[in-house]
Amino acid sequence: MDGNSAQQPLLLPPSVGPSYVKRKTSLFTSLAKFILKVVMWVAFISWVGIAFLLPGEFSTHIVTVLFNATGGTVFGFTGSFFLLFTAPILLISILAFAYIIISGEEELPKKKTSGHPSFRLWTFPVIVDGPFGVVSAAEFIGILLFGVYVIWAVYSYILKAFNSIPDQLSFKVQSSLFLESMGLHLGSIGIFCLAFLFLPVSRGSVLLRLIDIPFEHATRYHVWLGHLTMVLFTIHGLLYVFAWTIEGRLIEQILEWKNIGIANLPGVISLLAGLLMWVTSLPPVRKLNFELFFYTHQLYVVFVIFLALHVGDFVFFISAGGIYLFMLDRFLRFCQSRKIVEIISTKCLPCGTVELVISKPANLRYNALSFVFLQLRELSWLQWHPFSVSSSPLDGKHHMAVLIKVLGEWTAKLRGNILNASASEAVPEEELPLKPNTKLTASVEGPYGHECPYHLMYENLVLVAGGIGISPFLAILSDILHRVREGKPCLPRNVMIIWAVKNSTEIPLLSTVDMESICPSFSDKVKVETHIYVTRESEPPLEEGNVQSTVTTSAFPVSNGHAMSGLVGTGHKVWSGLYLVSSTIGFIILMVWLQIFYINPYGISTWWYKGLLIMACMALSILIFGGSVIGLWRLWETRILEKEGYGDGVIKFDKKQHNENTTLKESSVKSPTKSTLLKYGTRPDFEEIFAYISKCWGHVDAGVIVCGPPTLQASVAKEIRSHNIFKREKDHPIFHFNSHSFDL
Repeated sequence: MDGNSAQQPLLLPPSVGPSYVKRKTSLFTSLAKFILKVVMWVAFISWVGIAFLLPGEFSTHIVTVLFNATGGTVFGFTGSFFLLFTAPILLISILAFAYIIISGEEELPKKKTSGHPSFRLWTFPVIVDGPFGVVSAAEFIGILLFGVYVIWAVYSYILKAFNSIPDQLSFKVQSSLFLESMGLHLGSIGIFCLAFLFLPVSRGSVLLRLIDIPFEHATRYHVWLGHLTMVLFTIHGLLYVFAWTIEGRLIEQILEWKNIGIANLPGVISLLAGLLMWVTSLPPVRKLNFELFFYTHQLYVVFVIFLALHVGDFVFFISAGGIYLFMLDRFLRFCQSRKIVEIISTKCLPCGTVELVISKPANLRYNALSFVFLQLRELSWLQWHPFSVSSSPLDGKHHMAVLIKVLGEWTAKLRGNILNASASEAVPEEELPLKPNTKLTASVEGPYGHECPYHLMYENLVLVAGGIGISPFLAILSDILHRVREGKPCLPRNVMIIWAVKNSTEIPLLSTVDMESICPSFSDKVKVETHIYVTRESEPPLEEGNVQSTVTTSAFPVSNGHAMSGLVGTGHKVWSGLYLVSSTIGFIILMVWLQIFYINPYGISTWWYKGLLIMACMALSILIFGGSVIGLWRLWETRILEKEGYGDGVIKFDKKQHNENTTLKESSVKSPTKSTLLKYGTRPDFEEIFAYISKCWGHVDAGVIVCGPPTLQASVAKEIRSHNIFKREKDHPIFHFNSHSFDL
């Protein structure tokens, strides 16, 4: 390695701009998107505003008027609650699909002509330590708003409870009534929080796509909301337990199952299911036994169904919108994962990493920061694991690659199967007592990720990885180089990679992207500089400049394979939209029929039973109406494959293209290039690194993407916050923090 390479400014100065960025938007498209945005914002603010004002006295009159709008009709208060709390979120979802379809392929923003970088709420880290992890300014505002709502609601309900209790009653009775009143109101706050709880875990949710928050990032919001919701529900239950104990009828009340009013026993069952999920999701338990966390979390079915039985139909509608969107996503995931996908190529890399190549249809869209969930049938029929995609969508139309680090039992079994199959290939078949299985099959959910490839929206990009966290950045590098070569929209022109690894055996992972092969003379348009830090070795194990490592050849021969299904919420926009619209219309039709032909004629008034009927309508609408669209979607997908010459969904794998784009070509991996700085026995000094970048890049916006453990994210975020607030000079960049780490 050239010792002077680290001191030479390898990055383009800010005055040099990429000539290959294009952008064009019609006036009609802009106007339509603006109108849709306004309508969605009005619906959202109205929905949140009603819930926020509900605890106050002022809202009582407004809500009464709104309830009376449908209270005298055939739908009664059930219709009022549906219109006020469920309809807005469904309307926003439908309009969101219209917005995404009209937008078409996301276009990259033009380079700012003002030359003044600016702070952004979503990418400015405010909190870097503590229970919430790294929190951006936008997330901090959201936390404050939820905190203000809860404090305001509790305060208002306390005043209401005190004012509603007659003074002439005994202290014992007053205490009991106060506890029951506060228990009821805390439960209503929890129901409202529950309306948001399921939205972040709808992996292909159109709402996440609308605001461009990928599922792996949104899971933290589910965790935060889950803690808040369960705290409220737990206190809700405890207050009732205290009140019933004071009254001397605890057991009687717990076992009570009313026909008119709140049914207590279903609420107890729902709360117990929620507590089991909550306790096993706490970090110490989850990290000690992930499978326990995973399987107990399937109790959400019990939690939701018995919640509907507990509160009845109209109260359940407060949170039904988010739950319904989750059910839509879950059914679509189920349909996608039913298809058996063949692993068409596998490879064991020298650092204990496995590469899997999966067949996919050409029309399945994803970006370089996507990830998939895999279930390998030969290893387990129950376990699903998320992995970042390590290949660019431009690497090949019909395949997708993932890199898997061997860290646990499941990944160790995977690597063992591949090595055993490789060994068996070297032994004559007649010498084997039993021919081992030389085929891997998988079920796949995804890909999921950002709606917009935000790594392409920064002219200056810093990629910080820890260990196998380099995997998505390999896809980013490949994507950028392919776009530069093909003249597609692509802003990055300065890319710096900061990679911390434990051992030098991991370094050859960078060779999985042959930059010169993808884009000859790429350095004329994009400058790539790499800093590698080997933390557990004080010096190179071999002669510097010739790091040797071997690669186990493919255990499963490259072959034709059944492609993964395109039935994914982030897939085809029109079909996804039709699935949502048809299911929603079906849900409304079933509720209307139920009200007109069953509930009203037969005088059905049992709360818990009507709650169960609503759950049945939700499930049947997805199964019948949504299932019909999925059937047509699958038929359309099959026809497309047949037109491309792939009958029965079998993709003919392009071995030549795969070898060129996604595999190591040689068993001896070459040393890092002269644009690479390699340090042993040290960790990245981010203060020094960001100071170096500031001098090279000048007054620009610089995107920083981090993929690694929480400690790495916190270190980078802390330095970005410190630099942007205290250390930045007027001619220095503004760094924008982005995380790409999946941590459940």
